[in-house]
Amino acid sequence: MGDSATPPSENRSGTGVPPSSSSTSSSLLNIPSNMSRSALTLETPSSSSSSSSSKSRIDRLVGAGYHPSPSKTIYSDRFIPSRSASNFALFDISPSSNSSSEGREDGSGTYATLLKTVLFGPDSGVVSPITPEKQAGFKGRHSPLTPPNRNIFRYKTETRLSLYSLSPFGFDDTLPGVIPSPAKTPRKVPRSPYKVLDAPALQDDFYLNLVDWSSHNMLAVGLGNCVYLWNACSSKVTKLCDLGMDDSVCSVGWAQRGTHLAIGTNNGKLQIWDASRCRRVRTMEGHRLRVGALAWSSSLLSSGSRDKTILQRDIRAQDDFVSKLTGHRSEVCGLKWSYDNRELASGGNDNRLFVWNQHSAQPVLKYCEHTAAVKAIAWSPHLHGLLASGGGTADRCIRFWNTTTNSHLSCMDTGSQVCNLVWSKNVNELVSTHGYSQNQIIVWRYPTMSKLATLTGHTYRVLYLAISPDGQTIVTGAGDETLRFWNVFPSPKSKNSDSEIGASSLGRTQIR
Repeated sequence: MGDSATPPSENRSGTGVPPSSSSTSSSLLNIPSNMSRSALTLETPSSSSSSSSSKSRIDRLVGAGYHPSPSKTIYSDRFIPSRSASNFALFDISPSSNSSSEGREDGSGTYATLLKTVLFGPDSGVVSPITPEKQAGFKGRHSPLTPPNRNIFRYKTETRLSLYSLSPFGFDDTLPGVIPSPAKTPRKVPRSPYKVLDAPALQDDFYLNLVDWSSHNMLAVGLGNCVYLWNACSSKVTKLCDLGMDDSVCSVGWAQRGTHLAIGTNNGKLQIWDASRCRRVRTMEGHRLRVGALAWSSSLLSSGSRDKTILQRDIRAQDDFVSKLTGHRSEVCGLKWSYDNRELASGGNDNRLFVWNQHSAQPVLKYCEHTAAVKAIAWSPHLHGLLASGGGTADRCIRFWNTTTNSHLSCMDTGSQVCNLVWSKNVNELVSTHGYSQNQIIVWRYPTMSKLATLTGHTYRVLYLAISPDGQTIVTGAGDETLRFWNVFPSPKSKNSDSEIGASSLGRTQIR
């Protein structure tokens, strides 16, 4: 019967191919409907291997012009692999086993297990390394692997990452053998003052500035017709001066070096005192009414008065003042030099905020958005030209300005009279003190203006505010005749450390 079989025919190229081989292989191919069979190239084995010529091999499939069906749903514009439920038999990955009978894990095996868990997900079917605590529960037996029967790749329409995910791939489950670090908690601001000083005769006057803190850690407080110095390191109280029965203290301001103190009086005079020697250096005149605002810029001292003027004084010159700034229509109650000593901001009872340069006799910038007296003024130490100002009872707003571009940035309604503002040197935060009607102290985070803390304790308007030289502690004064010390800002190095100023001297004492 073998002799009667028909011999294989040869094609023109000389290769022996069964006649039905081409038609059979072509009929078994799954060819797209828009592709012709002429686009296929079929190569067959040579005549030297005729024993295996019954099986044909397709080397190339040319499908130019092929497009997916428009009926298919497209989930995403990117192909994102999901390995959370993968069939690892395709990759010949076997779970790692415990290589130590004493319960200790092999270093390379543990690393490989952790790597697989991170790459393929916590639910990938990889057995976690057996810890000594788990070994007693397993009793030497490993749970069988049951990898799910799903494709290793699938489209993901949404990828959600946990905020505090340990893995860079976004798996929230704790990795075996790894202790996740706890989520960073917001900084806590103590809600109570760590020290309270009695300050008899501390005036309840919105337009005065009676408290200032020097760079040498000395606090100056004007009480009636006297000025007292409180050493924050030793808690020692020193009486600096007594103006007599015919005059009273309206403002105090330390020079930047912390050795000399300026005192503005109710009679319109300005006195300069050497604090280390408790000796008056000189007395300067020029104002007709009380001097309620002071600001230093190196050897230049600016004084604002109820007579609506600002006098620029050079303490090295013999003249009482070198220039007079006019523009306010009511009492000047707020003065602050910028940190680069190039711009002076002034606020008045005329609801105006002015910005002056070193040589101008008229304001270079005028802001009239406030609807009440502007006493609270603070320059940002973090951003050049950023100025904050606060309005009185009828305004209640904190406004932010960019003096470089002459623009109004934002406004925050605090709900009560803004008495003072001070910016932290260590972090981008600021503190505001308030009067009617809540008498609170608020710590703000800039620029979101979210409240970090609201501090209460004063029973009168919190009219006075100063910050310690280390930038961590503030002192507030009110008409309730108390000075309260609060730890509100972190240190530059440690964001959660306590202030060294008076931290160990708790309790209540008297400043005079």
